[in-house]
Amino acid sequence: MTEHDLDVLDEIQRRVLWLATRIVDAANHDRATGDGVKVGGHQASSASLVTAMTALWFAHLDAEDRVAVKPHASPVFHAIQYLLGNLDRSYLPRLRARGGLQSYPSRTKDPDEVDFSTGSVGLGAAAPLFAAATRRYVDAHFGARPHSRFVALIGDAELDEGNIWEAVADPATTGLGNVMWLVDFNRQSLDRVVPGIRINQWRGQFEAAGWHVVEVKYGRRLAEAYARPGGETLRDWIDAMPNEQYQSLFGLDGPLLRKQFLDGAPAEVEAFVAGIDDEELRPLVTDLGGHDLQAMLDAYAQCDAVTDRPSVVFAYTVKGWGLPIAGNPRNHSALLSSEQVDTLRAAHGLTAETEWDRLDPASPAGIRAGARREALSRAPRERALGVTVPESTGVRANKPISTQEVFGRVLVDLARDREVGRYLVTTAPDVATSTNLAGFINKTGVFAPTEQRSWTEDRMLRWIQSPAGQHIELGISEMNLFLLLGQLGLSWDLSGQPLLPVGTVYDPFVLRGLDAFLYGTYSGSRFVVAGTPSGITLAPEGGAHQSTITASVGLELPGVTFVEPAYATSLDWLLCDALGQIAGGPAPAATAAPAEDGAYYFRLSTRPLDQAPFEAARARLGDAVLRRQVVAGAYRLVDAHQAYPHLADAPVVQLAASGAVLPEVLTAAAELAEEGIAAHVVDVTSLDRLYRAWQRTLRQGVRTATVPSVPGALRSAFADRVPVVTVHDAASHAMAWLGSAVGAPAVPLGVDEFGQSGSVTELYELHDLLPGSIVNAALAAIALR
Repeated sequence: MTEHDLDVLDEIQRRVLWLATRIVDAANHDRATGDGVKVGGHQASSASLVTAMTALWFAHLDAEDRVAVKPHASPVFHAIQYLLGNLDRSYLPRLRARGGLQSYPSRTKDPDEVDFSTGSVGLGAAAPLFAAATRRYVDAHFGARPHSRFVALIGDAELDEGNIWEAVADPATTGLGNVMWLVDFNRQSLDRVVPGIRINQWRGQFEAAGWHVVEVKYGRRLAEAYARPGGETLRDWIDAMPNEQYQSLFGLDGPLLRKQFLDGAPAEVEAFVAGIDDEELRPLVTDLGGHDLQAMLDAYAQCDAVTDRPSVVFAYTVKGWGLPIAGNPRNHSALLSSEQVDTLRAAHGLTAETEWDRLDPASPAGIRAGARREALSRAPRERALGVTVPESTGVRANKPISTQEVFGRVLVDLARDREVGRYLVTTAPDVATSTNLAGFINKTGVFAPTEQRSWTEDRMLRWIQSPAGQHIELGISEMNLFLLLGQLGLSWDLSGQPLLPVGTVYDPFVLRGLDAFLYGTYSGSRFVVAGTPSGITLAPEGGAHQSTITASVGLELPGVTFVEPAYATSLDWLLCDALGQIAGGPAPAATAAPAEDGAYYFRLSTRPLDQAPFEAARARLGDAVLRRQVVAGAYRLVDAHQAYPHLADAPVVQLAASGAVLPEVLTAAAELAEEGIAAHVVDVTSLDRLYRAWQRTLRQGVRTATVPSVPGALRSAFADRVPVVTVHDAASHAMAWLGSAVGAPAVPLGVDEFGQSGSVTELYELHDLLPGSIVNAALAAIALR
């Protein structure tokens, strides 16, 4: 790149620095919030990445490249998008305001196009790695897409997050030569200047995982000084200097800087810098490679040249580069004063009237910005898959069967569907066989970038690895499971190919991947995950493997529909419905997304259940009505007045339950009938859908000052306003709200303590889930009435 080009980029980066700084300043000083709460922002953390990001967007990236921007550099990203013409000026003063620019880059909430949401540190960094793994899968199955580089800009403190190293070490992410991580190596965290530098440790960890490592430590001034006679002594001293000492130099000038720099230095270093005056010494010794445009572009080119493995660039920077708070150990959340902003504005040749202006389109910088906007423009992506998922596979169950087994059967049947099967892709963190994906794997194979020879023969599981395989096996990392599912569920956008992603995990360990689960759904990803087996019904496994709060998590997670069926056909209907919703594609960003524009979480069990009760309800209601109610969230499994006509005038109670506990509930209903009480049994297939339907009517009533109506799903399942007993192999509060929704007293039964080993009957007795306890709860509920 010529000196002229570098001068143009330098002009652009100066404007980016100003805009990023002013965006945060305006949010805190120009806008009255009225609530007394600090708006905040990260001027220093933004400044450290200005050079790296300017070099990327204005000289390196192509339209098909995808970038995750570290959370605290959000203002830099928006400043760049503004200069490229992709963001309206009205948004610049609206950082962290309602409807304005988000605190951290967001795919679903920011007005400009964001490739990867970031915010929970470590997750945005790993997302491009799994997006690249998804692209490798898409290319192998559907033909090569235009070449993309997947880039993550991350803070060095993010390398403290464990999920980073889980992602780096997973076999599914090896060999991805189109991945580049750029570490903003400013050697400061939120609280402090980091004592000591861990570059050797991190280099070793990346290299051990097969990564290509590049260090950009020095700028051109220092490189030239090192090349002079005696320059090696200067280099050795700067390399050996304590990090805290080096960082302190950025707040000093003149003799004070010289004194601090030479504190503890060998005499040879003092002699070397003796001929350098004070004005030249400061820019020399603080000349870091992360703020040298040419050095950064050279590093990017080095990464492009290595195509057989991922690359990581450690760019040495200073937090607060170009600002009066540069290098200050407490600058993470510090804000420039109004006087400092005024001084900075003048130093950039701007006035209050011109401070928000874009680059002059006739200037070299403006011309480059216009050219880069054209070079980076993207065509719209197809959101929908364009296939129709059947409403049912017609799964058969002539004997007691578990929902986990049915789940595997339905996937195998869908894999046989010539229209749908090729888009299915499954993944699991080393639990594929124990979560019943063996049939699907036998049918489709395991994905590997190249053909892998099989050295053993297993009649039960044919683990054939090839580019044609449709199951991606992960190491034991639930974080990686949800990170991969999140990127598979965004493949329509990031790889130009919609997919039908399905993951499985032991239900207790959903919580281990919860942060990544939340990250995926916040990003608008669409996938199915099955948590199985679940609850204390997994009795012999003991308390460590018995999930109790996962139902509440599924119910409360935005962008997730929680489903917990008990019977084979209802699971078949619900899974086909979920995959059909995903195949239909997400709603466009400009429209109000439907409530279920997201992921689906199935909580399943290994307990075999007799299917006869469901078949009886099917005969009573018919497939059309029953399917509609099952998909809506609940149906009346047993209508006491039809099952026991002699109880027409008897006291009435409703027993509501989900999943594996239905046999106990049915037995309790029969015992209540013997005692002269009519007990309707409601199978709640999706607490989530019922709750959302109830909340919609309540909020409509609140907003319009009208009496809320009873939603159809609740009205059909709970036709009578009579006492309710809720029964759940999960925390009792997850279903307790049904009493309020029905408008009647409720007694919730569930698991509110850690479990232990034993038989199902023993643990159900311990937690009051046996028929006798349910009968007593029903009597109590009637008494409350």
